Amino acid sequence: MKTQVKALVVGGGAVGTSIAYHLARAGWQDVMLLERDELTSGSTWHAAGLLPLFNMSFATTHIHKYSVEFYKTLEAETGLNAGFSIVGNLRMAQSKARMDEYMVYATTAETCGVPYEWMSPKDIKDRWPLVNIEGLEGAIYHPTDGYINPADVTMAMAKGARQRGVMIERKWQVDGYHWTGEAWEVTCTKMVEKGGNLVPSEEQIVITAEHVVTATGNHAQRTAKLLGIKTPAIPVEHQFIVTEPDPELVAYRNAGGAEHPVLRDADAKWYVREERGGWILGPYERNAPARFRFGVPDSFRADLFPLDLERIEEEYMSMIHRLPSSETVGLKDDFNGPICYTPDGNPLVGPAPGLRNMWLAEGFSFGITAAGGTGYYLAQMMVEGEAEIDMASLDPKRYGTWQSNDWAVAKNEEAYEHVFILHHPDEEREAARPLRTSPAYDRQKAAGAQFGQAGGWERPNYYAPVGFDDHASRSFRRGGWWQYAVEEAKAVREGVGLIDATAFTKHLLKGPGATAFLDWFTCNKLPKVGRINLTYALTSAGTTRTEYTIVRLAEDTYYLVSAGAWQAYDSDFLMKAIEDKIPEFGWMSCTDVTTQWGVFAIAGPKSRDLLKTLIRDADPETALSNKRFPWLSARQIELGMVPVNAIRVAYTGELGWELHHPIEMQNHLWDALMKAGEPFGLKLVGGRAQNWLRQEKSYRAFGNELGRDATPLEADLPRFVDLSKDFAGKAELEAKGVRSKCVTLLIDGPDDADPWGREALYDGATRVGRLTSGGYSVAFGKSIGMGYVAPETAVVGQKLQVKMFDKLWEAVIVEDSPYDPKNEKIRIDG
Repeated sequence: MKTQVKALVVGGGAVGTSIAYHLARAGWQDVMLLERDELTSGSTWHAAGLLPLFNMSFATTHIHKYSVEFYKTLEAETGLNAGFSIVGNLRMAQSKARMDEYMVYATTAETCGVPYEWMSPKDIKDRWPLVNIEGLEGAIYHPTDGYINPADVTMAMAKGARQRGVMIERKWQVDGYHWTGEAWEVTCTKMVEKGGNLVPSEEQIVITAEHVVTATGNHAQRTAKLLGIKTPAIPVEHQFIVTEPDPELVAYRNAGGAEHPVLRDADAKWYVREERGGWILGPYERNAPARFRFGVPDSFRADLFPLDLERIEEEYMSMIHRLPSSETVGLKDDFNGPICYTPDGNPLVGPAPGLRNMWLAEGFSFGITAAGGTGYYLAQMMVEGEAEIDMASLDPKRYGTWQSNDWAVAKNEEAYEHVFILHHPDEEREAARPLRTSPAYDRQKAAGAQFGQAGGWERPNYYAPVGFDDHASRSFRRGGWWQYAVEEAKAVREGVGLIDATAFTKHLLKGPGATAFLDWFTCNKLPKVGRINLTYALTSAGTTRTEYTIVRLAEDTYYLVSAGAWQAYDSDFLMKAIEDKIPEFGWMSCTDVTTQWGVFAIAGPKSRDLLKTLIRDADPETALSNKRFPWLSARQIELGMVPVNAIRVAYTGELGWELHHPIEMQNHLWDALMKAGEPFGLKLVGGRAQNWLRQEKSYRAFGNELGRDATPLEADLPRFVDLSKDFAGKAELEAKGVRSKCVTLLIDGPDDADPWGREALYDGATRVGRLTSGGYSVAFGKSIGMGYVAPETAVVGQKLQVKMFDKLWEAVIVEDSPYDPKNEKIRIDG
């Protein structure tokens, strides 16, 4: 057994074997996989093996699509049949809202090249007569979908990995990780059978690995403790039952009837598929408990929990309603096993926080579906530096150190329960909230704030009359909240609004090496003292890793502001880069000051007049003028008794300031602003209106237009890229050229809906791109969106169509910043 390897994969389920296979296929030699028991002995062995392509996430859809296509090739390569049954996937809908959901999902599928068909209830009955179509509105059908044998596909990937030189060792448990500064020393203990249990022996070895990947499934909590990190990956019970053969199903198949697709009645919260003449029912019921919150007991191997039939009685009866022939069929087998979950249901894939060459692939609630694609894209990240798709939405650091065990349990149980609940794009899940709140939270709530959360922070989405039911207002079209957001957006355009931006990520960087480091780390010119600049840190592939607003406080002191939902993600990347470059550039220190500073944005034509009444200055009339406080500058001012680091910038595209203030003084500043704002009609404004307003100015948003799959030049931001200097990722940025280009579109959409930012773009019958943002423009009185198209299509005046609710709606590419393109309103003097 080798003790020095290039990459060590820990975990022998479907995910781990796929990663090992794809690392070897990508060219890495000396890849080893360790499994503490037998391959597939974790959740893989009791998985149902479904392969749902359907997902609202762009990245996850790509991952699932790759898996489905990859699994079909394994038999030719390995000689092992993975048991892939391409029967399709039929998602039925009992309501028009569910059909709306499928139409929103479908356009994401289109952008990823996933085929689908629409089916009426009659179509379903004609094709599969055993299905009771009572109460159905219709369905979406994915013909390339189906199911697979989890153990067989894992063994096929394991054989393919061995054929490519991967060493697979069973009955070895990892008991320690130590980073030497150059490699990982991994302490491993040989496991032996004793009385039906798997116990550690006296035999230990240390394996030295340049890279380590953990794919430890239900053991993720133990892995996190060994690594000294936190993870929200905790298993939840999942039950499914297998019936005896159904005589009517057997007769139907014997008469030449086609195998049923995987049936999903989302409104009934279950999936059903055929199994040897009978049925498998898999419900996603309420009150399924999290298990192993502190780790898997040593005595638990390929074991199951007792079945709780009472908990799934409602789902079982609804299966009988939808498949009446199943009513008299007995139960043949049952399963109730742990499936690892995360708070949003998406896995944790990418670099571990704070660690070098340590990669996580944990928290897979749909592990069989995601295994193939995860191996492929994670191998790209490890071997090439980045994947071809933006993997940020799956990054483990989307959950920061603020997370706790209780929080993860509550959110994971909620995520399980929500598998088949309507996923409105404007949904905000309630469990474990509020948790992270700014001091003004109670004042905002009293004013009617309806909150969303980002990075755990509570942030007002919009303000409504006290007692307004946000949950009831949600829709795939214009929800009940829409009119309130319209009024807020108009207030910013016509008067003055206050937006809470406290959740911004904030870092203070200073020291003799700070200037040289930032000049290398970001692609734009650095601002002069007292000025600000927008810039980007790039990935090693030349794509956009982080967007920063840099405020230069002194020659070697900088205040960095980045997106609010990405605190740990940004901090980890920044701190590691600083550590690497101190020997070259000189000493510097960096502190995450996110929770030290609150931020209020005041924006609108009357914002200067409002702030004049509060500013303490020898000449308050000129303190906020262009001469003393020009656009894109920063000043330390006092508003009443509150010292404020004010930045003249506005994400809304109006005259405005960001007021960065000591967090402990936030309520005092809030009260002062609210009182001073009364004569000016100050309006409280939430994130949804702000999102619409920034699109009218073509301001790109990180996680939407800005990400690791496009360069700043492809985002059409050449003014923020200084090609006259050297910076990290420059060569790769230039080598990529402009493969696609970001554009803004005005859209003549339906009267009751706006795009959500995931729709396909067409030029006639040809799909030419996709939206990355969408909403409503109060300035133009119609829908608006931003997205990517081929460079030759990115021409002002080019007419396109947006796919919404299974129809094509007219759209036109407009100039960047269609509202106030010369920035006259932002720069206005006074």
